[in-house]
Amino acid sequence: MHPSDYHAEYPVGRLLAGDAAEVEAARKRFDAQPVDLFMPNEGPYPFPMHRTTLRGTTSVSGPGTFRGKERSTLTLGPSRDPGWWIDRADMPEQFPIAVDVRNVWTTARNIVLRAGSPHNYLRMVEHIVAFRAGLALDDVEVSVASGDPPLFDRGNLDIYEAIEKVGVTESDRPATFVTVDQPLTFGGSRGDFLTFLPAAPGSLGLRVDCAIDWKSVIGRQRIVFDVTPETFRIGSEARTNAPLKEYWYARTVGKLFAETRNLGYTKQNILIHGRRRYLNAPRLLYGGRSLEPVWHRATLDLLAAVSLMGPHRFAGTIVSFRAGHTQDVLMCSKLVLHRHLVPHS
Repeated sequence: MHPSDYHAEYPVGRLLAGDAAEVEAARKRFDAQPVDLFMPNEGPYPFPMHRTTLRGTTSVSGPGTFRGKERSTLTLGPSRDPGWWIDRADMPEQFPIAVDVRNVWTTARNIVLRAGSPHNYLRMVEHIVAFRAGLALDDVEVSVASGDPPLFDRGNLDIYEAIEKVGVTESDRPATFVTVDQPLTFGGSRGDFLTFLPAAPGSLGLRVDCAIDWKSVIGRQRIVFDVTPETFRIGSEARTNAPLKEYWYARTVGKLFAETRNLGYTKQNILIHGRRRYLNAPRLLYGGRSLEPVWHRATLDLLAAVSLMGPHRFAGTIVSFRAGHTQDVLMCSKLVLHRHLVPHS
């Protein structure tokens, strides 16, 4: 099937937030946007059927996202307790932070998790915890010596390859799955929405239909894919993107605000976009056009929010149009808070 021939009529279902008329208008824009890439999983469920963890520990390092000159190291390994945990190695008196929507501190510019002391936090966790849903990796501890995670020149492919090298092992406990109890939609205030749809009986996979629409060279992009090790590997290579003015701000006046501005940004580790062109070379070219921004949005951003919904794997379909971190996390919070997640098999 050619991507442009893909068409699915998704129900809006119950509206958890937003105005019905605005959601309907956004849905019409979404439906009119062609699919640039379609990557379905033609085989069986692509992940182990038992809970997984890492065979050993592995570390990756890069310049700090917010401080730039200081290097930051992540060490990933098996967790002592079920789920994902973030251990601030420089704060041995603090409990590890559970990777859970209940511990989200802010989503203003990125997802920040915190527990206990206000100093016990980790910024921009989305690019790390997305591996939970993206690789069906259930039980992991992430150790870091500051609240400033590293940026990499190859998106988060460094983490993917480190996990691949150390290996994944299964426990004797079966993996458990949840889905939503009905079609649910969260409408935003700028022509954006998220829809979560229940999985069909017997289907354990997760499909993502994600579209973005930027008033820059990025423009309109839409991909549809089933989450597999192969599709998540593609997404893990996609760098975060920043407008040209934000990049120059970080390189100039932003130096006065090292704790809040992304001083680690370089022309290698982010994709910089202007009105009509990219400042640096984009990646993930399909038909001569870069889909790096939508891949990043669909995997390292959206799947990160899915990874915050608890110890179970999510099955079903997620439709995202022009949404962002705040909307992702609010949607997933509502699913947990109002008990819309139900067991699935």
